[in-house]
Amino acid sequence: MEELDQQILDIIQTDFPLESRPYLALAQRLQVSEQEVFERVCKLREDGVIRQLSANFWAGKLGYVSTLCGAKVPPDKLESFVEMVNSCASVTHNYLRDHPYNVWFTLICASKAQAEEILADFTRLSGVKILNLPATKIFKINVNFKMQQDT
Repeated sequence: MEELDQQILDIIQTDFPLESRPYLALAQRLQVSEQEVFERVCKLREDGVIRQLSANFWAGKLGYVSTLCGAKVPPDKLESFVEMVNSCASVTHNYLRDHPYNVWFTLICASKAQAEEILADFTRLSGVKILNLPATKIFKINVNFKMQQDT
């Protein structure tokens, strides 16, 4: 990977400019053109290096509640269960695990009642009981992948 791509990735992981022309701000910082930064970010997205560019909010600070959910989904229901969970806008993550509780997902909703209603609907539609583990303490790990080594 070229050094400029590494520099871009180092910056946008933690310090993406919050302004009307973020790629211009990045370009000025890196002393290259706005077009070059934009094209490189697009290429990194196309290549799958960048999965997405988005904000990361603390749901609780915005008045939302989150819960971790686990389910023991039989193999014959797995595909339809995962499709149902993935279609819910309140689901932020969904993982398949090699464990009796083989599907784990995170649900973020405006209220505890809304979360419980969604989970009840999932159970009603699928016949699969869902383990509801509401967040009581947040453990956030800020993971950044340093692309350039200090020289």
